[in-house]
Amino acid sequence: METIWTTYQDDLGPSKILLIYDPRIQLRAFVVVDNVSSGPSIGGIRMAPDVSIQEVVRLARAMTLKNAAAGLAHGGGKAGIVADPTMPAQEKEALIRAFGRAIETLVDYIPGPDMGTDETCMAYLRDEIGRSVGLPLVVGGIPLDVIGATGFGLAIAGEVAQEYAEIDLKGARVAIQGFGAVGQHAAHFLAERGAILVGASDVNGAITNPAGLDVEALRKFTKEQGKSVAAFEQGTPIPRDELLFLDCDIWIPAARPDVITTEAAHKMNTRLILQGANIPATLEAEKILHERGIVCVPDFIANAGGVICAAVEYHGGTQGQAFSTIEEKIRANTQAVLRASKEKGITPRDAANEIARARVKEAMTYTAAG
Repeated sequence: METIWTTYQDDLGPSKILLIYDPRIQLRAFVVVDNVSSGPSIGGIRMAPDVSIQEVVRLARAMTLKNAAAGLAHGGGKAGIVADPTMPAQEKEALIRAFGRAIETLVDYIPGPDMGTDETCMAYLRDEIGRSVGLPLVVGGIPLDVIGATGFGLAIAGEVAQEYAEIDLKGARVAIQGFGAVGQHAAHFLAERGAILVGASDVNGAITNPAGLDVEALRKFTKEQGKSVAAFEQGTPIPRDELLFLDCDIWIPAARPDVITTEAAHKMNTRLILQGANIPATLEAEKILHERGIVCVPDFIANAGGVICAAVEYHGGTQGQAFSTIEEKIRANTQAVLRASKEKGITPRDAANEIARARVKEAMTYTAAG
């Protein structure tokens, strides 16, 4: 624990780290509440066999900055459950419910869906503790993964960033790493704007077609039939990691953290990166991308659609209000970040951090501990 504090603690947080263990059902989990100066923290629950405290600490900070940048009345938090998300449904329900009971008194953390969890899990949590976001429609939620809130936000960020990356969204060639809930919707909304999907990957492989992949057919193939993109007959299978270096105009990471390393940054062949995943690139890699003239819109700016939708839901808003709020906030924030990056000659992440941290620090002056 001492290593966590000395490595990650700074003038913003984290304020709480909760370790959870229930040997009866093999529940191992942790919650990080990073900063609540703007209000109770909102952040997803990540379920993966290898999720770590260090990863969740970083993700919680990303949520603090994301929520501040979006102007939400919420701080940042995140949770991790060390488990296989593909376990039998009954076992997963029991694990989620046990996790819910363990965080019942942690009222400054509002859980939402993330990698490995979904609106069904959020419904179980609401039943247990009375608070969660990303709920199913039938219980009054706005199912952000179903409507594609995060993917929609990425498309809006792309609309703004095309000018800075010197590309035209109409006809732009797109590659997506992680053709899941975020990646599929990003492909859909970008295709509506004239972009062409030339490559995609999932945990089992990757596929490419320079002439373009049928986005809706690929979505049905992977989602409804449960098959890997690598088996889709419209394209050519390639090794999964080769997607990193595919020749394209827009590259979207929508999978795990730190997939863009310094080595990869030197070799990527794209003009614009829209970060659909949280912390998908190392800081050094982002500096290299910036030096190479590749525009990289940071995660907490580009992929904020999901948490904006969650906040609208939490405060009783509608799906229509969620989409309009996502567009308004992501359009304005992407413009502000990329303009500051260009004018100051700094990376987009440095520009985004300046904006978001200033908002958090100001919010902290209004709290008793500020």
